[in-house]
Amino acid sequence: MQVLLTGATGYIGSVVLDHLIAAGHTVFAPVRTTNAGVKVEARRGRAIVGDLTDAAWLTQQLSDVDAAIHLAALDGAGDDAVISAVESAFAGTKKRFVYTGGIWTWGNSADITENDPFDPGALSAWRPERIARVMGADYSGIVISPAVVYGHGAGVTALIFSDQMKNEDGVLRLVGDGTQHWATVYVEDLADLYVRAVENAPSGELYIGASGHNPTVREMAEAAVGPNGKVVPETVENSQARLSAPFADALLLDEQAFGQKARTDLGWNPTGADPLTVIRRGRH
Repeated sequence: MQVLLTGATGYIGSVVLDHLIAAGHTVFAPVRTTNAGVKVEARRGRAIVGDLTDAAWLTQQLSDVDAAIHLAALDGAGDDAVISAVESAFAGTKKRFVYTGGIWTWGNSADITENDPFDPGALSAWRPERIARVMGADYSGIVISPAVVYGHGAGVTALIFSDQMKNEDGVLRLVGDGTQHWATVYVEDLADLYVRAVENAPSGELYIGASGHNPTVREMAEAAVGPNGKVVPETVENSQARLSAPFADALLLDEQAFGQKARTDLGWNPTGADPLTVIRRGRH
């Protein structure tokens, strides 16, 4: 297939680009600059320089492809422009558009499933409206909501458990008291799910991209510092002041998910190392 992929130079998007190419697809990647285009071309994608939020321009780029995946990190207005372009280009067809949601849209839960109602905080409050728009479209709209993504030395875990997050005494600060769980997914496994979705997912479906590994923040922090390191809790207020309230509130959510629907419907089988193992490897 010919697939248009937004966010192809980003953390997740670059891995999805590699997986699409490996699966035999031709990937067209909108980029803002020629320098970004060089990165895409180096991974055997085809760069298109332009403004992703220009709906008329993007509609033209979408008119000749078979499917699209949206992974660029935009806000609500930016996503509206992308969705509008897809509606114009794909309306009345069976072409697949895979849109990206997020695990924080649900709020606290010991077993998040796709049938649970959304309960977003400030950081994710704009997402449900766009998710509903894609799932109710008259083309083949699919949504993947990734858990906290880890691997390749990047993502939220690499940020929160980095040396830069230690205090002046070299002690790693937790987010809150560290008892909250994070639903997680290895970036390579997530990329495989996007490829499966763009190839085979039925229209109007939502999939949680979660591997089933749900460690606590304390467990991940202790893996990051090793047996001789130290972690300390902090108050919710201090976490909010340090990280910004919307981001801290998302990280303070106690969430677990297992991604069973993606396994059942799409044959997804996440096999990447668990986050504690990956974090420990990052110390060396």
